[in-house]
Order: sequence, then structure tokens, then C-alpha cells
Amino acid sequence: MPVPPLILPTALFRQIESEGEVGYPNEICGMIFGREVKDAAGNVRRLTEKLIVGKNVFEADEQYHRFSIDPREQMKAERAAEKEGLTLLGYYHSHPDHPARPSEYDREHAWEFYSYVIVAITKGKATDMTSWVLEGETKQFAKQEIRQV
Repeated sequence: MPVPPLILPTALFRQIESEGEVGYPNEICGMIFGREVKDAAGNVRRLTEKLIVGKNVFEADEQYHRFSIDPREQMKAERAAEKEGLTLLGYYHSHPDHPARPSEYDREHAWEFYSYVIVAITKGKATDMTSWVLEGETKQFAKQEIRQV
């Protein structure tokens, strides 16, 4: 099954970049909410409607290359989004001074279905953004197209 594209409004794209730049040299993180929609031809796409910033609660001296979102904060965000009819589509985080591709650690901690957006922050500036989805059978990431609207 093909990976559905992630539709990311330009303002939200810029928000992820900005958060990554402000959080540099540490990783920033957050949650992506929206809807999966089908067009008349049956093609699925993920429409991003809202981002919720996650506080990186990983050990302070490891935040330069790791992130973790407090599970209680995540549940609170998911419940609030459900009341708006939104679904958790995935997560975003930054890679300070590293490429915008998943690490082995990212793969080991990923779940199927979710979009994983990674923004590369090089010397404090956003330089690249990619998205990935973990494939169930191979347990490897497949690149997901990001479409800015």
C-alpha cells in the first residue's frame, strides 16, 4: 500500500522550522493532528490541521540527540483533539546538526501508521524537512511526501 502524502499548511511547516531553530542545540518535539481524507478516486492523504508542542522530557544531558514527550501531556492533547474531531497523525522532532532522516533509535521507537516529520537544524537554521512512515512488514521507514499548501 502506498504511503499517503502529508499535507502540511505552510504556516505549520514554518512553525516546525521555527521551533527547531529556537530549541537548537537540543531536539524539539510535538504532535501532528488532523484527518485522513480520501478524494473521489479513493486516494488517501493526511491533512494536517494542528500541531501541539511537546515538552522534551528526555534526560537534560541527552536532549541534544533524543526526545521524549510526557505520556500524560500526550493523552491530554489527544483527548482535546478528539473533541475537535481530529486524529493523532504523527509526531515531529528536530535533528540538530544531523540530516532530516530517521536514526536507528527513531526506528526502534516508532509505531506503524504514524507520520514522523524530522527537521534538520544546521548551526541553528532549518535546512531540510522530511517525513517517514514505519512499514509494518519490513519494520523500515518509507519516505512520505510532504505537500505544502
